[in-house]
Amino acid sequence: MLLNTTHTSKENKELINNTVGPPFSILEMIKKKGVGSKRMIVDEVSPNMASILNTISDVNYGNIELRPKGILIHVTKGLQNFTWIIPYYRLVVYKVDGSSIHSNGKFIHFRNNKTFKENKKFFDKLMTEKINYDAIYNVSPI
Repeated sequence: MLLNTTHTSKENKELINNTVGPPFSILEMIKKKGVGSKRMIVDEVSPNMASILNTISDVNYGNIELRPKGILIHVTKGLQNFTWIIPYYRLVVYKVDGSSIHSNGKFIHFRNNKTFKENKKFFDKLMTEKINYDAIYNVSPI
């Protein structure tokens, strides 16, 4: 689910919280040593998400936020902000020349460069959270 989150709205906040859970508390953030990734360069997106990228030859950036039942991928297009909501049970991560995140027939590929390498610990944490979620809710891989 892709939302325009440039302006905060009660409906978007409720939708996000119902889908992937509320944000972690400050105490939980400290225990997890952070729940957000550093900024990464978006290399490519699926054709049905091309509208969230800059049309001119400009670098697109994105970051990932962990939630209790999923992740949020934030992408900036000029002055607009877009958020892609992905529950853990629909999340698939491929490690090919960077990282490619897939869900519901859509994908986003982050470039393998210095900023991506700085996020290695974050991706390890993301995979641990997904494994823990799958274990709790008895989700078996397809």
